[in-house]
Amino acid sequence: MNTFRYRIRTLYQYKDLIKELVSRDIKLKYRRSFLGYVWSVLNPLLIMIVMTVVFSAMFNRNIENYPVYLLIGRSLYDFMTASTNGAMGSVTGNASLLKKTYIPKYIFTLSKVTSCLVDFVFSLGALLIVMIVTRSPFHVEMLLLPLIILQIYIFCCGLGFLLAQFHVFFRDIRYIYKAITTAWMYLTPIFYPLERLPGVLQLLIKAFNPMYYYVAQFRDVALYGHMPGPRIFWGGWIWAFLMLLIGLWAFQRNKDRFILYI
Repeated sequence: MNTFRYRIRTLYQYKDLIKELVSRDIKLKYRRSFLGYVWSVLNPLLIMIVMTVVFSAMFNRNIENYPVYLLIGRSLYDFMTASTNGAMGSVTGNASLLKKTYIPKYIFTLSKVTSCLVDFVFSLGALLIVMIVTRSPFHVEMLLLPLIILQIYIFCCGLGFLLAQFHVFFRDIRYIYKAITTAWMYLTPIFYPLERLPGVLQLLIKAFNPMYYYVAQFRDVALYGHMPGPRIFWGGWIWAFLMLLIGLWAFQRNKDRFILYI
């Protein structure tokens, strides 16, 4: 309990640094962009249009409001991959600063995931536009969206901590993770309905794919207008905190050796 309080107190002490790091990441991303933050909305819109044209012939007939269905899955998955890839290089990317002064190393990882969260919230403007254009109804259950976003944010923080400490010792993890996320995307029901897959594969995805829980919850409240089932809802929280515990344990266990490798 004392260790937990110490971590919370330390996090509060460095809250201003986290804000500055998040602000820096967002400004750098759009620094030389003509449209600036508008790209947060335009980019998912353009991807959604292309993927709708490509996949609508195969899946559109069996899916209600396919553009919204597709954009929800793609936006959540893009947030996960962007935040974890950014978190992966968060420690090694700030090696010069870490060698000069003491700063809790997890601050950099946390700020990367948080900056991607801000960008993800901006990108939800694209979802809002598509829902209006396709005349998708807005449901009261959408008030649960912050809880679902919090779940995937916690999950990405945990996975980010795990990847960040791996990247310090094994730089090739970046290329391995790229292959993993490619396979992960096709094993997540982003542009196809889960029911199209064989029964055994459906069970494996439901049991071992955390992204399934977050995508399914988001679609339940935003697209279908009903509460997520208890298994989906609590499964999302279990995956989130399980990954956070694993990531923090691995990060804390190896953080004192980082200075020897960065």
